[in-house]
Amino acid sequence: MAFELPALPFDKDALAPHMSAETLEFHHGKHHKAYVDKTNGLIENTDLAGRKLSEVIQAAKDKGNKGLFNNSAQIWNHSFFWLGLTGEKQQPSGKLADMIADSFGTTENLVAKLKEESVNHFASGWGWLILDRDTLKIGSLHDADTPLVYEGMVPLLTIDVWEHAYYVDYRNARPAYLDAVTANLINWDFVAQNLDGKGASRADQG
Repeated sequence: MAFELPALPFDKDALAPHMSAETLEFHHGKHHKAYVDKTNGLIENTDLAGRKLSEVIQAAKDKGNKGLFNNSAQIWNHSFFWLGLTGEKQQPSGKLADMIADSFGTTENLVAKLKEESVNHFASGWGWLILDRDTLKIGSLHDADTPLVYEGMVPLLTIDVWEHAYYVDYRNARPAYLDAVTANLINWDFVAQNLDGKGASRADQG
């Protein structure tokens, strides 16, 4: 069974004005779809056809197949990114809020560190909030790299810092894009759900 472009978990205009419907048409409808199409083409008639997306990503990493890794990992990264966004402004609560207080002091401190990491990430990549055992940590990965292939990196939230994520709305102003996303669009309920360690499966296919 071929991989599919997952539907967005919100209407295309739900994130406006912070992320426009036009951005989503290009970012989801063209960039994300291209990764799906390329991955399907690369695994067709191979022993990876019919495997889970996460399994394809790991196999590509293990075999050093950069083309397949880049495209398949980008399917998962983007799917996880969309799930971490919402048009309903939220704040962390419960266990997540307690863990943020333990690791960062305040949500504002966490957001500031996530913005700093993401803004200063050189070239294309992803900013990440991860769970390392019982501790929240912030980091970034280049290009299509993903926590799925690293032991101990449990994904909670990601922010796309490839230029195609923000150029339509913000041109080359990555800091303005990060300000808008972190202040208005983070789905903290999704982040809290991923504390169960099953975040990887929520953007998986197959």
